[in-house]
Amino acid sequence: MTTAPDHPTATPPGRPPVVDPAAWQAARDELLVREKAHTREGDAIAAARRRLPMVELDGTAEVVGPDGPVPFLDLFQGRDELVVYQHMWYDGAPHQGQCEGCTMAAWHLRDAVYLNARGVSFAVLTTGPWDEVAAYVAFMGYAQPWYSVRDVAEPLGGGMGHLSCFLRDGDRVFLTYTTTGRGNEPFSGSFALLDMTPYGRGETWEDNPEGRPEGQHPCWYWRSDADGNATWGPTSRPVPQWTRPDATPVDTLGRQGPCH
Repeated sequence: MTTAPDHPTATPPGRPPVVDPAAWQAARDELLVREKAHTREGDAIAAARRRLPMVELDGTAEVVGPDGPVPFLDLFQGRDELVVYQHMWYDGAPHQGQCEGCTMAAWHLRDAVYLNARGVSFAVLTTGPWDEVAAYVAFMGYAQPWYSVRDVAEPLGGGMGHLSCFLRDGDRVFLTYTTTGRGNEPFSGSFALLDMTPYGRGETWEDNPEGRPEGQHPCWYWRSDADGNATWGPTSRPVPQWTRPDATPVDTLGRQGPCH
């Protein structure tokens, strides 16, 4: 019978160095100074964001939901503020062929009770035809409201993959903020948690110490095969879809190429 030594003399390759508690605390305190500065800068950026101008939109523009066409104004549900995620769509593609990045964003905010408690409503917009969208929403088990903005002009329709914020003043509607790309990361709390782990997100672009596991291409974890292996191809599907009833292995995405 063998036992591990109480005090290893060497750190395995690719892992953080082993130090005593006092040295660890000193390093942690040093990083905390930078973390607090980062937090304060984030607060300052948010303050500047709240001071952005806004642009008025037509609140009567019709979007299509489970009850048919309704004015965009209805999405506020009587509240003064509204956050929407504008979900990409591939017409005619099966569920596994829809945008994996947008799936990640929508899946992370399956319930908006905390936004609602602050007087903010939430909805998902997409350009897909409503019959396809409704089937997808039912398959995913989403509880938040979805609407089709097919043939609706920008900024409600048009380009997708955006997080947008709106303000209501009576029957008047204003766009106050929009972002895309990594600006959508606030939707995905998993990113923030992964950034706290020793191996991070596992992507090639990250600045990692020598010897850490080699990263993969960006967003490799968006899709997996039936065994849970991160992979990209016709036999994979967005990760949370494997948790859905009757989510069997697939052999086609029904579209060409990844979402961007």
